Amino acid sequence: CAEMVKKMRHWFLPGPLEEEPDDLPPGPRAEPSDIAVIDDWAKAEAAQAARLAKVAGRLGALDYRLLRGPDGWRHRLALIEAADLSWLAGDRVSSDRLALWISMRLSGAQDDPNALARVGWAVRRLMGGPGPMVDLAAFLDRRDPENIEDATERLEERAGGWLEVMKSAVHLHPITRACMGFHLWGLAGLGQQGDQIEAAVTAARITASDGKGANFAPLAMGGAGGLRASGLPPERLARWLDGMETACLTAMRHLDDIETWSARTEAEMISLSGKTPPALRAVLTEWPLLSAPMAETLTGTSRAAVQRNLTWMEERGLVREVTGQGRFRMWRTAN
Repeated sequence: CAEMVKKMRHWFLPGPLEEEPDDLPPGPRAEPSDIAVIDDWAKAEAAQAARLAKVAGRLGALDYRLLRGPDGWRHRLALIEAADLSWLAGDRVSSDRLALWISMRLSGAQDDPNALARVGWAVRRLMGGPGPMVDLAAFLDRRDPENIEDATERLEERAGGWLEVMKSAVHLHPITRACMGFHLWGLAGLGQQGDQIEAAVTAARITASDGKGANFAPLAMGGAGGLRASGLPPERLARWLDGMETACLTAMRHLDDIETWSARTEAEMISLSGKTPPALRAVLTEWPLLSAPMAETLTGTSRAAVQRNLTWMEERGLVREVTGQGRFRMWRTAN
């Protein structure tokens, strides 16, 4: 009887824990701590130490080159980098459309005004101004909408969380830290349409934060394979370094070409009088593509003088018309 009572008393109780079937759906995985994330990137940096030093040397050479060069070189590289980044983000803003938008705020019916605004923002931030580590929300030029719900995490909070992680990783090399920040962008809740451009521009500015000549480190010139988001930190950093080295070499080739062109053009135009020839030469150094209306606005000279000088330069092989049209023509340096 005692045994029967014992069985009756326990028939409704759950069995041992190990005998219970696990019918519950899997819950969310715990996010790794900030310290663990930074440690992963520190290990990746240690594994890529030699490669990192080489790429840092490339960036240092570019920084020195820009330091002793004219300001127009920085503007030229910023336009090229922003146009390449637009293709990464899917906006695909061509260099001629970007040039017209930046210089004269002109856009065509086929242009996406939001895409042009995003790429225009990229050019301005690549050119200079306060960096992202000062005030990220101001750097992004983004604010929360007025009708945001109380339960929604605000931009300042998300940006603050990302900045805390970045500041905790101050012992990492700026190149590694920028790569880490780029890949943590979406996880920090900073993503929106065009967030790849924002993340890349932010990383480019962080990488060059110690420079004196270069306002940003090129990342997308010559291809954007280094910005591909897949794999673990060692793989991502290795791709980042490969892409950054290619971009730095591409930027240096651009500067080599424009420096050679400037010297040749100055020698050939020395016989021309007036202010238009030197002004036009300076503008062509600063802008990868140039139209006659742009040149008129940027040089402050007459349309007739601009057209006359462009024709003279084209006849001597100094510039090349790239559109092949009778109207809305664009010229570039003939390197």
